[in-house]
Amino acid sequence: MDPRRPRNVWQALSRPGYLLSPWPWRAAAYLLTGAVTGAFVLVGLGVWVTTGGVLAVVLVGLPLVAVTVFAGLPFAAFERRRLRLVDGGRVPSAHIEPRTPGVRAWLITRLRERATWRELGHTLLTACLLWPAEALLLTLALVSPLVMIATPLLLATVGGGREVKVLKVWTVTGQPMACGAAALGVLLLAAGAYALGAAAGARAALTRRLVAPPDGDAQTRVVELTRSRARLVDAFEAERRRIERDLHDGAQQRLVALTITLGLARLDAPPGGPLAAQLTRAHEEAGAALAELRELIHGIHPKVLADYGLEAAVADAADRSPVPVDVEFALPAVRLPQAVEAAAYFVVREALANVARHSGAARARVRAEFEEFRDGRRLVLEVTDDGRGGADGARGTGLTGLADRVSVLDGRLSVTSPPGGPTLLRVEIPCEPSAPDKPSRQSETACA
Repeated sequence: MDPRRPRNVWQALSRPGYLLSPWPWRAAAYLLTGAVTGAFVLVGLGVWVTTGGVLAVVLVGLPLVAVTVFAGLPFAAFERRRLRLVDGGRVPSAHIEPRTPGVRAWLITRLRERATWRELGHTLLTACLLWPAEALLLTLALVSPLVMIATPLLLATVGGGREVKVLKVWTVTGQPMACGAAALGVLLLAAGAYALGAAAGARAALTRRLVAPPDGDAQTRVVELTRSRARLVDAFEAERRRIERDLHDGAQQRLVALTITLGLARLDAPPGGPLAAQLTRAHEEAGAALAELRELIHGIHPKVLADYGLEAAVADAADRSPVPVDVEFALPAVRLPQAVEAAAYFVVREALANVARHSGAARARVRAEFEEFRDGRRLVLEVTDDGRGGADGARGTGLTGLADRVSVLDGRLSVTSPPGGPTLLRVEIPCEPSAPDKPSRQSETACA
C-alpha cells in the first residue's frame, strides 16, 4: 500500500486533490447509510418496545423488553463494517469471548461488559439524534447544490423556458439567472463536499470510540495473555504431577528394592566383619535416600492432594507442621480445579513453614471458605498465628513468592502483621464451585 495514500477521510481532507478523489462520495455514502440505518433502527426499536410493553400485561413481553439491552450488539457489528467507508484501519470488537461455553456464560459476560452498554448508548444516540442530523446535512450539502446545478435543465423542461422555483424558495427567470444559480451550486457543492468529509470523520470517530474503543486491541491482548497464562499454569501443574508420578513409580520403587536387597544381604553377611559394616552403612544410606526422595515427591505434588483434594492435603500439612494448627474448612464437597488446589495448598504449606521458622508462634489456624464478590465467588484462605508479627516480604520470608503464585490465577494476597502480632495472611482466588465431588479425579469446578 502506498504510504502517501490517505487511509481515512481526515487524511484525505488535508490533501489538495480531495474534491477529485473518491473520498467525498465515500463520506456521502457513509452519512447516507447512517441516516437510513438510523431511521430503520428507530422504527424497529419502537415496534419492539411497544410490542413488549403491550404483552407485558401477560408477562410474555417482559423478556422482549429485557432483550432490548442487547440491541446494540448487531447494530455495532454493522457499524464496524460501515466504518470502512471512511476509515481504512482495522476496527476490532471491544467484546471478549466467554471463558466457558453456553448461553448463560455468554449472557453474564455481555451484561458485565462496558462495551455492551456503550453500544446500546450508541444505538439509542443514532436512532434518536444522529440520523436526523445526517439527513439534514446531506440535504443542505449535497441535494440542494445538485438541484441548483440542475436549474438550467429544470428551466428548460419543467419551467417551459420562462421561470422555475428552485428549492421552493428562489424563483429563476431566464437562462442567465439559471446559469448563475448553477455556478453557485457548483461552489456550494465543493464546500458541501468538505462539510460532508468533516462530518463523516467526526461521526466515524464517535462511532469508533463507542463501538471499537482505541484500547480494543490492548484489551484483546490482555485477555489472550490471561488465558495463555492460565494454560501455562495448567501445563506446569500437569508436568509437576508427571514428575511426581515418575519418581514415585520409578526411582522410589528402585530404592525400595535396593533397601530390601541390602537388608537381606546384611542378614546373610557374617556378623562383626567388615562386609557386614559396609552393608549396614549402605543400607542406612539407601534408607536415608529413600526418605529424602519421599519428602521431595511430597513437595513436588503430594499424592493426597491429587487423590483427596485440598482439605485433606491441608490437614496433612497441618499434621506435619511443628506448630499446632487448627484447620477450619467451610467448603462444599467439590473438587476445585487442579491449578487452584495446587496454588492454595502450596500457599498454605509455605505459610505454615514461615510460621514455624520466623514467627515464634505457639499456635496457628487455617481457614477456608467461599465468599461473594462483585466479580463472582472467590476461594478465601486465611492463615493466622499468635507469633511476634512483623512479617515483611522484603526480608526473605517467602511472601513475594506466594503473591506471585496467587497472581498467576488472578488472585490477591494480603498480609497484616503488626509488630507483636498476630499475623494474618489472606488469599483470594477466583473460583466458582459447580458440582458435588465424585470419586473420579476428573471432577472439577469452573473458575471465574
